[in-house]
Order: sequence, then structure tokens, then C-alpha cells
Amino acid sequence: MPWDEGLVNSLVYDAPDPKEGRVLGYAKAVNEALEIALEQDPSVFVFGQGVDDPTAMFGVTKDLQEKFGEKRVFDSPLSEEGMMGMSTGAAMNGLRPVFMHNRPDFILLAFNQLVTHAAKMHYMDNGLTKVPMVVWAAIGRGWGSGAQHSQAIQGLLIGVPGLKIVMPSTPYDAKGLMLSAILDNNPVLVFEHRWLMKKDGIVPEGFYRVPLGKGIYRRRGKDVTIVGASHALELALQATNQLAAEGIDAEVIDLRTIKPLDEEIIAESLKKTGRLVVVDTGWSMGGVCAEIGCLAAEKWFDSLKAPVRRIGLPDIPHPAGYTLEQFFYPDVKRISQTIRELVHQ
Repeated sequence: MPWDEGLVNSLVYDAPDPKEGRVLGYAKAVNEALEIALEQDPSVFVFGQGVDDPTAMFGVTKDLQEKFGEKRVFDSPLSEEGMMGMSTGAAMNGLRPVFMHNRPDFILLAFNQLVTHAAKMHYMDNGLTKVPMVVWAAIGRGWGSGAQHSQAIQGLLIGVPGLKIVMPSTPYDAKGLMLSAILDNNPVLVFEHRWLMKKDGIVPEGFYRVPLGKGIYRRRGKDVTIVGASHALELALQATNQLAAEGIDAEVIDLRTIKPLDEEIIAESLKKTGRLVVVDTGWSMGGVCAEIGCLAAEKWFDSLKAPVRRIGLPDIPHPAGYTLEQFFYPDVKRISQTIRELVHQ
């Protein structure tokens, strides 16, 4: 691999100083990560439906084709399974593809290649073959996307051995985690949230990495532990900031990656607070909420002062209408009420 070893090993574990540094938009931060990877490594290529469109995947792939040419940044046919198979084969032969999807829903069409082949190959030949590829998608909501273009499918994939799953919540993490994902020798899924794309934050120039499987405290507290990632974490922070005025002191953990999962940081916090609320952009049943809740019962039961609460999507498909969306998706008010009930029960 042509990356400079000193560069690759320069890890950044914590968030930048919010009082100093360059402010950058979320989409531009991901764009910078892709540009750095394309510049550093000729084996990296970026492709997918619409990467060369004027909107450039929410701006994430903007100007990359102009800088690196059509052989390394290119549009792909409406054939998700075929393209996932091509991506898997390219990765097995030493390339590092970044396969871009507009929606996680489209990845469902490629589950056979992703789950049956890309995730398994390294295990099937005793580690001789690596599959270093990134599969990127943006979770959507809020403009009538409906049941078939809004699905947060991380819960379906968290139980698949061989896959890693990234869900950033800040521009800083979006850039650093993307670079870690590209450098990883396993298939990594990166799920962004559409509502985070216009968020600004401190993002250092040049190369840095946020390691996979390392959570971070976004807020310290003593009464309750809130665990989540992506836009759900953003809502939780707004809720806990409001509850602070009522004397409820919440601790907030941003997982950043849900697979591998940072169990140590959850256990550490739960020993202090004794109460756990899990928030996720996906369904509550059988997903991230259920897995972390199960871990709490299985490993940290002695620390619990109250039952675990989970806040995710109800067990129905996504509605398309704006009014119905207000009932379907968790919001700051619902998260605040859940935390309030748990602390005062």
C-alpha cells in the first residue's frame, strides 16, 4: 500500500478543540477524505449512481471526477448486485473501491454479494484474501421519501460477521472515519444521515483518522447514560441540554461505529449512572437498541438501577406524509420525556 506508514499511524481519538480550528461543512469533510484517499493511493476508486451528477451525492463527490478522471471516479448502472459483485472482486484483487449509494434501501438489492461473499471471503480461505471496500449511503427522511427510500438498515447488518458499520454525527468524525474505513482491510459500511449534511464543525486540514470501534463522551453526567450515533445522537444532546435546566444530569456517548461496538465506554458510564437509554435512527426491534439493551442485561445487570429504555422507530414501515412523520420519528420532546420518566421512576 503506497500510504506513508507514519501518516497512517497518526491516529486522532478525540474531538478537536471547539474554540479553534477550521470550520467545515459535513459534506465537504467527507469530500476531503475521499480526495485525500484518491491522492494517496492509486488503488482507491469511487463509483456509484450519481457520483458525477451536479448534486454530487449531497456534495460528497463534488469535483472528484474532474480532479482524478473518469477511470477513478465514475457513474454506475442501475444494477446494485452486479456493481457490488464488481466491487467485491476488485477489493479481492488489491483495489480499494468506495461504492456510493444514494440510499441504504438500494444496498438491499446487493445483499447476496455483500453478506454472502464480501463479508465471508476472508474467513473462507483462512485469511488469504482481504476485501478492503467501503459501501456508503445516506439515510433519508423528512421530504416524503416514503417506505422504500428512507430505511435505516444498520440493524439488519449488525449481526453479520465480517462487516464493520460506521455512523458519524459530526464533520470531524465523518472525515476521520471515512479515511479509517478506506484503509481498513474489511468491508466497511458508512451510513450518513441526510439531516447532518448541512452541519458545520471543526475539521483539521490534511490527513487524520478516527479509529473504528472507539466511542466518545459528548457530555458528562451522573444521572443517566444516553448511548447512540448519527442524527439520533444529535437529538439526544438537544434533549439533555434542555433537561439540565431541570436538574437532570445526563451523560451522552457517541458510539461513532456500531460494529465494532465500544462496550468499555458504555460499561464505564453505566457503573456511574445506573440508568441507560439507547437511541437509534433505525427500528427499535432487533437492531442497535435491542443489541445494546441485551448487552446491558447480560453483562452490566448489577449496575442497572432501572430497566433499559430504547428510542428508535416503531415496528411499521416509514410513512411518506409530513404529518405522519411527526409521529413516526423520535424527536427531542419524546427523548426528553423518556429520560425524565426513567430518572424519576
